[in-house]
Formats: sequence, C-alpha cells, structure tokens
Amino acid sequence: MQDITVTDVRCNKGDSAFLIDDGKTAVLYDTGFGFTGFAVADNIKKVLGERQLDYIFLTHSHYDHALGSEYILRRYPDAKVVAGSYAADIFKRDGAKAMMRELDGTFAAECGVTDYEFLGDELRVDIRCSDGDIVTAGDMSFRVLELPGHTKCSVAFYCEERGLLLSCETLGVYDGKELILPSCLVGYKACLEAIDRVSGLRVERLLAPHLGILDKKQTEFFLHNARSSTEAAARFILDRIGQGMSDEDIISDVVREYRRGYIEEIYPVPAMELNTSIMIKLLKKEVLCQEV
Repeated sequence: MQDITVTDVRCNKGDSAFLIDDGKTAVLYDTGFGFTGFAVADNIKKVLGERQLDYIFLTHSHYDHALGSEYILRRYPDAKVVAGSYAADIFKRDGAKAMMRELDGTFAAECGVTDYEFLGDELRVDIRCSDGDIVTAGDMSFRVLELPGHTKCSVAFYCEERGLLLSCETLGVYDGKELILPSCLVGYKACLEAIDRVSGLRVERLLAPHLGILDKKQTEFFLHNARSSTEAAARFILDRIGQGMSDEDIISDVVREYRRGYIEEIYPVPAMELNTSIMIKLLKKEVLCQEV
C-alpha cells in the first residue's frame, strides 16, 4: 500500500485546497475561491509535474471551497468532480451562482484582484454521492459521510483502511492549537450529531478545511474537543441572549473572543459577523424555541 501524501496547494490562506496523492492517483480536496483557481492549478502542476489530476472532492457548495473547480478543470479537463447530491443540485441554481459571483468578487477586490473571468456558471459534478457510498480513486477508497450542520450539503470522505478522514466545516474550524471555532449555519444539533458520529470512527489522520493535515496529537485534540468547543460557543451566545444583549453586541463579543491567531488570518471580519448572526438566529430557534 502506497503512502498518501497531502500537500497544501492554496495560494490564499482563506482558500481550502489540498492535494492527496498516493503516487498513482491524485485527488484535490476542495478547490478554493474562483479568483485564485488558476494559481491553485499552478501549484498542483508544481507537485504533479506531467501527471494528471484524477479527481476533485468537494466538501460543500460554498464559494471558498468549490468555486475554483472550473478554473482547475481548464487545466485538468479529465478530472472527475465528486460531490454530494445536494451540492450538485445547488450548483444548478441561478441564485446560488449569483451569490457566489458576488462573494468571490468582493473578496477578490479586498485582495487586490479586480479583473478576472468568472467561471462559476460552468460548475459541474461528475459523480454525485450520498451517505454510505464508496468512492474509489485508484487504490484509495473513501466512504461518503453526509454531515449536515455547517450546510445542508456538507460531506466528509473517510478512508477507513488508512484511518484518514477528509473532514468538513460541520465539525468546526481548527487553528491547529487549542481553538476550535464552530460553524453551525443550518443546524446546531445537527453539528453535534455529526461530531458524535465521527468520534465513533477510527481516525488517525484528519485533513481539516482551511488548515491542512493534522498530526496525531492535533487529530486527537480536535476530535476530543470538537463537541465541547461547539457547546461552549453556544453557551457563550446563549448567556448573552439571556442577558438581553442585542445581536450586534453579541456578534462583537464573539469576534473579540474567537477571531485570534490563525483564525484571524483566514476569517475576514464581515464573513465572521455574518456567520455569527446566522448562528445566533439558529440558537434562538433550536434551543430557545423563539420565532426568528
């Protein structure tokens, strides 16, 4: 059995794009932003040389994970895109693609990029998958795990024989040290259920979105603390709701508490504020049973 190498092929820390390679078959895990897509393809070329990219695995439909696909496919047109069926349906929606264009363009401008071709209208999925499906990539075999919570379409890919989990943001965004930032956008309880499900798997190495491959110690820390970190963040918000604080003040407190270190490097303030506002509404509805 060939060893698997995981290479960071991002060109922006906000990207999520990592190359998984066993020497025979190359899989790109997420593709990053649209405006960085060609640069990510260049980084892939540096690793693979004349070899081809065989597969693209997408964890969900958000623009910072999926939009680079079509740019990379311009360089590697034979690569097969693998994603959950729910994500595949989202890519067909004009409204979703318009939102991706707006978000990608806004962040591109913040990064000094104002003129690039938008290819999001061409987004495609070649292999639609559902929970429990087995995706075979050469000698590597991955079981699909549907893990809604961050989005409805979030999936992870589990290579059981190697103890390798290609994770998704439903489990949280990790800084590689001691901070795990929950990212519950469609379901708080669903996130907890997803964490519990993964905790029952034999995971020796974990590929974390926006960070990369974790070593054994980091993997153990992340899996051991993902649930408690999610619950602690929920209590942080719920306590402030109970004190009668406004959503705006709660958002400010969350940003001050959690946007530090590596998280600060990868998480723009507007995005964190927006996602926190969504989580506040989610907790009011799910935990406090309030109409929002």
